[in-house]
Amino acid sequence: MKTPTQLKYTPSHEWIAEASDGTLRAGITNFAQEQLGDIVYLELPKTGQHYAEGAVCGVIESVKAVSDIYMPLAGTVVGLNEALAKTPEQVNADPYGAWMFALKPDRAADTAKLLDSAAYESHAHT
Repeated sequence: MKTPTQLKYTPSHEWIAEASDGTLRAGITNFAQEQLGDIVYLELPKTGQHYAEGAVCGVIESVKAVSDIYMPLAGTVVGLNEALAKTPEQVNADPYGAWMFALKPDRAADTAKLLDSAAYESHAHT
C-alpha cells in the first residue's frame, strides 16, 4: 500500500489529514497496522480533552501487542470515529480511511513540521 501524499506523518506512525474547517483527522499508518497485526480493541482519546504534542492519547490492542497512540500535534480532541469502537478491524482493512479522532490544533502552522510521505517512508523502513 502506498503512503498517501496528501497526508502528514509522525515518526511514531500516526497520520493526519487537514479538513477545510481547520481541524485534523488522525489515524495510524499502514506500516503501524502491519506491525501490530489484527486489531481487536481501541481506546480513543476523550472528546474535549487537550493533549500536548506527543502525549499518549489512546491505546490500540492487537492479537500481538498493546501499543500507545500519540497525539500528533498539541490540540483539543473535537470528535471521535465511534464506529471503530465496534469494528476496530477497519484499521487493518483501510488504515488511511479509518480515522480515529479529530483535533483542533493549538497552532495550525505546526503541521509543517510533520513528515511528508517520502520522509515518512524513509523513516518507517529504516
